Amino acid sequence: MFKYSLYACIIGFILDLIIGDPYFLYHPVRLIGKLIEIIERILRKIFTNKPNSLKLAGFILVLIVCFITTGTAFLINIIAYKLNIFLGIGTESIICYFMFAAKSLKTESMKVYKRLETDDIEGARKAVSMIVGRDTKNLDKQGIIKAAVETVAENLSDGVIAPLIYILLGGSVLGVFYKTINTMDSMIGYKNDRYIYFGRYAAKLDDVVNYIPSRISALMMILASVILKKDYKNAIRVFKRDRFKHSSPNSAQTESVCAGALRIQLAGNAYYFGKLYKKPFIGDSIEYIKAINIVDANRLMYVSAILTMLIFGGLKLIIILIGGNIL
Repeated sequence: MFKYSLYACIIGFILDLIIGDPYFLYHPVRLIGKLIEIIERILRKIFTNKPNSLKLAGFILVLIVCFITTGTAFLINIIAYKLNIFLGIGTESIICYFMFAAKSLKTESMKVYKRLETDDIEGARKAVSMIVGRDTKNLDKQGIIKAAVETVAENLSDGVIAPLIYILLGGSVLGVFYKTINTMDSMIGYKNDRYIYFGRYAAKLDDVVNYIPSRISALMMILASVILKKDYKNAIRVFKRDRFKHSSPNSAQTESVCAGALRIQLAGNAYYFGKLYKKPFIGDSIEYIKAINIVDANRLMYVSAILTMLIFGGLKLIIILIGGNIL
């Protein structure tokens, strides 16, 4: 199926850019989230609240959830391709489509922009609360813009480029494996009292699978800043200086490029679950942060994603042609 997964990836990628993530109950990522909730409830009844016990429970959750989701995707693909090659490509294309989140990220972040353009600060707070994990009720206009831009920049990697790379490497099955890990991290990978031990393996595994894609994403965004005539020299400078200014080894990779390209300052202290977390700034306040930066961040995201598809999709096509496995 290696030679067909490229076609499925391209179709899924284009569908996401045009249509976006569909909002319905049985979306695969929602089903993965529901599975995580169910397994967590079961394991918490079995294991004690002691640190080592919770770590083991979290490790078992990772194994069970990854096995079920990846195994299901594998079986669906096998059955579809055995029935008909075009049914297989179509089925895999739909699975790939569900793994991307570029259009939905743009749509949700632009809701924030539109509220700000009409000076609806309360509406903007509500809109940004849908796409960020931090507390938003006390954010001022600058804080709202900053949160939206950071989310677009960070999610370029785990919402678009990382799944794209994994799908190109191993088809939709590997894409589902990646998305499962990413979903687990977003649900239980917190350093609060509830998940500091239980979610440790999910968080660490997410760091591992995003290590290379986050850096590729940063490089693609630098190229995108050249194409869009942003300050790519400053993007490179800030990337070199600030790319590790985050508790995650990956999150600041694209945030630093975005901040540099737009000549603004991101990050800084933020509240999560009512608790203040002190975080260093990323970038420099060369220009005052403004609502249009949300639009700029989305343009950088889209161009970066398309560049990645062209470059890495092209590499896969060359491998297929050399191997004589073209349809």
